Amino acid sequence: MRVVQRLAKGAGEPSGAVDRLFRLVEADLQHVNALILERMRSDVPLIPELAGHLINSGGKRIRPMLTLAAAQLCGYQGLGHIRLATAVEFIHTATLLHDDVVDESELRRGRAAAHVIFGNAPSVLVGDFLFSRSFQLMVETGSLRVLNILSNASAVIAEGEVMQLNTQGNIAVTEDTYLKIIAAKTAALFAAAAESGAVIAQTDGLREAALKLYGHNLGVAFQLVDDALDYSGREAMMGKAVGDDFREGKLTLPVIIAVGHASGDEAEFWRRTMAQRQQVDADLTHAIHLIEKHHAIPATLAKARAFTDEACRALNVFPDSPMRRALVDLAEFCVSRAY
Repeated sequence: MRVVQRLAKGAGEPSGAVDRLFRLVEADLQHVNALILERMRSDVPLIPELAGHLINSGGKRIRPMLTLAAAQLCGYQGLGHIRLATAVEFIHTATLLHDDVVDESELRRGRAAAHVIFGNAPSVLVGDFLFSRSFQLMVETGSLRVLNILSNASAVIAEGEVMQLNTQGNIAVTEDTYLKIIAAKTAALFAAAAESGAVIAQTDGLREAALKLYGHNLGVAFQLVDDALDYSGREAMMGKAVGDDFREGKLTLPVIIAVGHASGDEAEFWRRTMAQRQQVDADLTHAIHLIEKHHAIPATLAKARAFTDEACRALNVFPDSPMRRALVDLAEFCVSRAY
């Protein structure tokens, strides 16, 4: 019951550049929160308790806000976007539950990950429950195009996670491969969230394509910054342990850049720690030193800035409005949180 009461109050408080978008979609977001509560219900008490542990953990609801914002930007007047935004949040939550089990992550949004508290099997199964609920919500919109967009995104996300799993520890991974991985595992849902909001509004193809492009570039930028923060951020800000990617052998762009400039001794360090996963406590500090030495964090953030700029340019097909400016603010927030 406590989980339900907390969730009814809504997502975590917005901050900084997210404020403008939050205020514009706040009324719709309250409807989304109510529908989350309704569709989380189950005769099996563990399901809403476990799902609520993550859904109510302070996430900014950026992906469902994208759906709501896109629908508003395109002049939508109905209620279908509420179901779509809820479906998007359920897909996102389900992938996080599954990912934390696969990655053995101990923290999520600054709290113990669900699998640490409830176990691996319940976390995976509740993730499956949320995926099922999301598809029910899609069907209720009556739009086959929306169903196609979000179901395809769900498949692409899974493909991206498998791609990342296959490259784990492989220090020969290229930047192009890395960008394909994050385009699938992160950007696909951002793009689908924005595009589906435009589709439910029955706008023209140019605007649909623009919002899809905006979401894709925003998602890539978002993940690039996340990967930079893993070697330069603070645990309290990130909501997860600093260096998780390093400990898991994930080849993200900061490491790819450092490996690309590595001397013989440095290359051997990366082989031992990432490929062979033979790590001691001091290795993370040394990894951060090498990443700083080769200016990999500024290079990663510069790449994120380029994708952010592309996201903002995609919105040029829309006339100036408070919503368009709020979406630009959101893109700026994705990069500014790294500083």
